[in-house]
Amino acid sequence: MLRAILFDFNGVIVDDEPLHFGLFQEVLDECGIALTEEAYYREYVGYDDRECFRAVFRAAGRPLDDATLTSLIDDKARRYQAWIFAEGYPIYPGAEDLIRDVAAIGFQLGVVSGALRAEVEGALAQLEVRRFFTTIVAADDVTTSKPDPAGYLRGYDELAAANLTTPPLLPREVLAIEDTPAGLAAATAADLRTLAVTQTHKAEQLAVAEHVVPTVADISVTLLREMFDA
Repeated sequence: MLRAILFDFNGVIVDDEPLHFGLFQEVLDECGIALTEEAYYREYVGYDDRECFRAVFRAAGRPLDDATLTSLIDDKARRYQAWIFAEGYPIYPGAEDLIRDVAAIGFQLGVVSGALRAEVEGALAQLEVRRFFTTIVAADDVTTSKPDPAGYLRGYDELAAANLTTPPLLPREVLAIEDTPAGLAAATAADLRTLAVTQTHKAEQLAVAEHVVPTVADISVTLLREMFDA
């Protein structure tokens, strides 16, 4: 039975993966490194900014020191915030309704994401749903990105620590909603339940998930109860 949900952010709540790709491409182009859309979605989409830059530089046979890495991350973050300031966060249809519906039946909620905390906080504030979230684990909070389970382990620990009901919250009572193989691998390694949406990858690429649905708009309280005896 489910008692909590940890949402991924990019590709689940916010439809900004194309934006992230475009910004990575811009920043890397200025470094003399080409990044194709195919390579991004095949190799890097599950990484946070830090690991994506590291992996791309490594694949290009280029050294990357810590100071340059920090500068690249900051540069991309500034460009992202400028775009969001002008356009607002592009929210997936159904994401806000799902958040409100599961909060209304008493689920604890959190976000575990490779996005920067400011980005997650900004989107939840735009939707006016921040108060429903017990925890946010962002790229700022862990030293390793998905598929490493560190983010999900921390997210679960923070949900469990904040749980005021009995019995104690167990990992198998927490659902991770993901859109990438790396995210699903991280959640599985943390012993969480898994549900994938095919908003970034095809269903066959997400087959490790317990259940796969086309979009977040297809997820309802009724469906969760059917799938997970929630």
